[in-house]
Parts: sequence; structure tokens; C-alpha cells
Amino acid sequence: MADRVLKVNAFTTFDLLAGSVEGHGFAEEAFATLNVRTARENPEDVTLELELDNVELDSVPAHADRVTLSAAEARELAAELEAAAKRIESEDES
Repeated sequence: MADRVLKVNAFTTFDLLAGSVEGHGFAEEAFATLNVRTARENPEDVTLELELDNVELDSVPAHADRVTLSAAEARELAAELEAAAKRIESEDES
């Protein structure tokens, strides 16, 4: 990824995922970085960061999206992700 907004290193949660961006009149696919971050000292929230490889995109400028979650919201998201993963696994077994 050229012109990176997020810092990507050995501690980044996922540094190469399939991503997509959709808007009015466009839809594009690109590699993506997804990271979960909290402060090292006295964390108060969880931040999810998402950046798509802007080299592969024509419709949006280089940018990163962030969502800040409370501990309860992070647990709710984790539970939803776990439930979705189980649905996929049970479908694979049938």
C-alpha cells in the first residue's frame, strides 16, 4: 500500500484482507488492513481501524476509517462475530 494512513507492523491485527468500498455509482475492491487498537496505558476504549489500498482504488482518496467502541460494545461485536463464524462452520459441515 502506497501512501498509507495507518501504521502497519508486526502487531497489526490483519494486514492483508479482501476489502471493498461502495458508493453512489461506484463499487471497487482492494486489499485492506484491519486493526484493533487500545491505549497501552489506562485504556478507555477499543478502536477498529480499516484502510483499503488506495493504489487499487479510483473513486476515493487515501483514507482510513475508525470506529471507537466501549468495552461493552467490543464484547457485543465479538459475540456477533463468534455467532457468524459458527454459522459459517455449521454450513461447511453440512
